[in-house]
Amino acid sequence: MHHLDPSVVDWSRAQFALTALYHWIFVPLTLGLTFIVAIMETIYVKTNDEWWKNTTKFWMGLLAINFAIGLATGIIMEFEFGTNWSNYSWIVGDIFGAPLAIEGIMAFFMESTFFAVMFFGWDKVSKKAHLLSTWLVAIGSNLSALWILVANGWMQHPVGMHFNPDTARNEMTNFWEVVFNPNAYSKFLHTISGGYVLASLFVIAISSWYLLKKRDIQFAKRSIMIAASFGLIISLFNITTGDDSARHIAKNQPMKLAAMEGLYDGKPGAEIVAFGILNPNKKVDDKKDPFLFKFSVPYGLSALSYHRLDAYIPGIKELVYGDKSKGILSTKDKIEKGKLAIKALSSYKEAKRTHNESAKKEALKTFEQNSAFMGYGYLKSLKDVIPPVATTFYAFHTMVIFGGWFILLFIIILYLVMTNELQNKRWILWGGVLSLPMGYIAQEAGWITAEVGRQPWAIQDMLPVNMATSTITSSSVMITFWMFAILFTALLIAEVKIMTKQIKIGPKEHQNV
Repeated sequence: MHHLDPSVVDWSRAQFALTALYHWIFVPLTLGLTFIVAIMETIYVKTNDEWWKNTTKFWMGLLAINFAIGLATGIIMEFEFGTNWSNYSWIVGDIFGAPLAIEGIMAFFMESTFFAVMFFGWDKVSKKAHLLSTWLVAIGSNLSALWILVANGWMQHPVGMHFNPDTARNEMTNFWEVVFNPNAYSKFLHTISGGYVLASLFVIAISSWYLLKKRDIQFAKRSIMIAASFGLIISLFNITTGDDSARHIAKNQPMKLAAMEGLYDGKPGAEIVAFGILNPNKKVDDKKDPFLFKFSVPYGLSALSYHRLDAYIPGIKELVYGDKSKGILSTKDKIEKGKLAIKALSSYKEAKRTHNESAKKEALKTFEQNSAFMGYGYLKSLKDVIPPVATTFYAFHTMVIFGGWFILLFIIILYLVMTNELQNKRWILWGGVLSLPMGYIAQEAGWITAEVGRQPWAIQDMLPVNMATSTITSSSVMITFWMFAILFTALLIAEVKIMTKQIKIGPKEHQNV
């Protein structure tokens, strides 16, 4: 490993963030809309009602547009691991590459193959065969998400591996420990359920627009009923997955949790901030109040993190400077141990080269005693371990506040549909339309919380971002950044235009009653 030009690190991070944020505009809609389409087609096969077939085809057409464009950004993102993050790929390729390879071989090919049958096979295969292909596309797309999130979950909580000092690489020792990493499956469930909520909002927004225009009323009401029912059930499930994620973050990423809540001073029975405005002048080592204003729930953070009202939650201050009474090692001590590990690894390689067996054993012993902190040895300052608190805090709270509104929206819509009053309540129809961009913001905010909140780590506590990049010039990354920015923006504009055109045309062969 070696130090790189800081501008290469910054531009590589910017490029990957750009790709990931654009990619996540398309993916969650695919994850959820495939299931909504499958539910609609199941109703068609059960009832043999052509009306449901046409409804399914309409939503399937919008799904196809989104699926095709989402594919392009995902492929580019995987290539970036090799081009911009070659040190990362070298150090952990054995582990990180396995779930991505399985995703490509198993899940991606399954969804791609059956997508062709689903979209083009209406009059070429039987009803049941077509329905099976639709469900397999839904399952395949979510299996793709599973393997990708297993890889991402491992980055957040690395398990099932061992650092080999001879190759200077982390090597997998237990595949199943990686797959069943508790952080991975909680992240998977929370992420896909968020995608299902977004897809529900997508169907509700378009259906609400039809009702506002007083067209395709039967189609809109039936579609909105399925979407709101699906969305409400999934939203309630999403609360449980969020609770599970919070407990894993508290255990494995306490600094991220502290940043999510703007918690600088740890305490038992910590409150959770429902809404607040951070003090932009707050520093970890001063006495200033972290908030200009806040509304909080007493004991909420302790209850959420450990299901105990009196549970101690460390703050940013304790995690930086340590607290011996709580068994929290200071970042200074971790950096010192990390430097010892780096030095011992270098001594081990030299002793191996010169065939000095006694020096080799001594160096290896020192390395193994301190290897857990090796990543800290590359940090330059104690405060490097503090993620961007404001970004993490506001992203997290945006996601939670919007999620609460979505639950309320689903309940109101279901009530008004059942009382046959929905088409007369323009305020809630506009609420349905405007909730779609809120859904996208909530999706992106969730990923910002997850990824910005674990900075400065590419792999939590193991590999800092500044040591994960490739040895390339910043100008080459800068050029591709702007190329991708233009390309992705063009793809997004194209998708919106095509979808808008299809939505204006509307569902065919429906009665406007």
